[in-house]
Amino acid sequence: MIVLDVRDVYKTYVRGLRDADVVAVRGVTLKLAAGEIVAVIGSSGCGKSTLLHLCGGMDRPTHGDVRIEGRSLTTLDDDQLTRVRREQIGFVFQFFNLLPTLTVAQNIGLPLLLAGQTDAEVARRAVAVSARVGLSHRIEHYPQQLSGGELQRAAIARAIIHTPSVLIADEPTGNLDSENGARVVELLLELNQKFGVAILLATHDDMVASVAQRVLHMQDGRLVRVVTATGVESPIDKGGKS
Repeated sequence: MIVLDVRDVYKTYVRGLRDADVVAVRGVTLKLAAGEIVAVIGSSGCGKSTLLHLCGGMDRPTHGDVRIEGRSLTTLDDDQLTRVRREQIGFVFQFFNLLPTLTVAQNIGLPLLLAGQTDAEVARRAVAVSARVGLSHRIEHYPQQLSGGELQRAAIARAIIHTPSVLIADEPTGNLDSENGARVVELLLELNQKFGVAILLATHDDMVASVAQRVLHMQDGRLVRVVTATGVESPIDKGGKS
């Protein structure tokens, strides 16, 4: 089953003067199947983060279409798009983005609270998912009391508490040392293998990319190369399609 279907997507940022416009993503097409891990790699400024934001409905393409489980995001209004993000997409960021005034349990449960779940249900599921990521002993702590690795595990717990169809991770180990980075990668791999979470991630780290079934190489906003886990290279047409 295809859970994410990106079709000939472009993203242009208008800078005022026409010749100053920036085309961050150029004609990218890709598919992500249920249970699959796909990594996007490339130098800074190549369009990785922009592509992930488009895939997750955090930004809208200038041209093209993004579909989650067959539903086009480009046809949705802002309220509908917010609901899709809350129910079907999970996000993990390089800098964690936890709220400092909330406990770990409250941060993890925030997506359910925003979706209108009862306090009791939010608390129950926050406890359950915190155990899944190894943070049961930290749920009453605040973010400033956690290590970098623990912060990212809390962020991952928040991203999966609503059992999304797609988990989007933008440089999930980029702010961690190698040891904690490896632990986060192990956790992502475990979530994928045990629970079938489909993962699309952007990274500069070869170790992170090595867990993916496919690695998509980006350059100047285009997909220029696709390599499978077995080392087989797939062709890319001029539109950057995979």
